[in-house]
Amino acid sequence: MDDVEPQTCQDDELTLPRSAVNKMVKELLPHIRVANNSRELILNCCTEFILLLSSQSNEICEKRQKKTILPEHVIEALQELGFSSYVPEVEDVLSNFKTQLSHRNKGNKKLDKMGVSEEELIRQQQALFAEARQQHYEYELAQHNAAMEAAAATAASTHLALKTQTSVSQSNNSADDDDDDYD
Repeated sequence: MDDVEPQTCQDDELTLPRSAVNKMVKELLPHIRVANNSRELILNCCTEFILLLSSQSNEICEKRQKKTILPEHVIEALQELGFSSYVPEVEDVLSNFKTQLSHRNKGNKKLDKMGVSEEELIRQQQALFAEARQQHYEYELAQHNAAMEAAAATAASTHLALKTQTSVSQSNNSADDDDDDYD
C-alpha cells in the first residue's frame, strides 16, 4: 500500500493546467456543454497520453544513445504505440514550427543586415528617450509659464480694479464731504 500513495502524489504533480484543457475543449466543442467530471477525465487522459508518449520517446532516444529527445523520436514513438494515424498531422505541425522558426531567425538577420550593432541601437533609443523627456519638460515649462502669466495678469487687473474702486470711493467720499459744507 505504501508504494501506491507516493505514485498518486507524483501523478497529481504531473498534470496539464486545467485552464488550458478547458480552453481547448471550449474551442473544439463551442456549442456543446461538457460536464465537470468529463473535463476531469479528458485532463487525465491527456496527461496520461503525454506521459506515455514522452516515456516511449525517451526509450527510443536512449536506444540511439542520444541525450535529447528529437522530433523523429516522438514520431517513431507514436508509430510504436499504435498512433500512426497521428503522424501526418504531427509532421505538418513540425513543418509549420520550423517555418515559423526560420521566419523569426530571418527577422534577426534583417537586423544584422542593417549594419548597426545592438549596442548602437540601444544608444540611439536612449537618445530618443532623452530628447522626448526634454521636449516634455519644455512643454510643461511653457504651460507653467503661461499659467503664471495668466495669474499675474489676473492679479494685476484685479489690483487695478481695486485701486480704481478705491479711488472712486475716495472721490465719492470727498464729494459727500463737500456737499456737507454747503448745507
